[in-house]
Amino acid sequence: MDIIKVSSKSVSQKVAGSIANSFREGSNFVEIQTVGAGAVNQAIKAISIARGYVAPLGLNLVCTPAFYDVIIDNKEKTAIKLIVKSE
Repeated sequence: MDIIKVSSKSVSQKVAGSIANSFREGSNFVEIQTVGAGAVNQAIKAISIARGYVAPLGLNLVCTPAFYDVIIDNKEKTAIKLIVKSE
């Protein structure tokens, strides 16, 4: 399993390339970790772009969101992880 951390400053095209490369290399799924609305926005855009990158390979990417808790600067925050699988 590959884990990709995305922030609000992440470039969605570069994240999309990382997602697509994971599937080209044989991964069954990728976990994307985000904290904050801006990071979720960049991650969703990246998944959408990555779908176009892997479509010629006959893959369709599906995303399942989930909440999880993380500790940042000694404070507990709720984050969102996006599990991306190929069909």
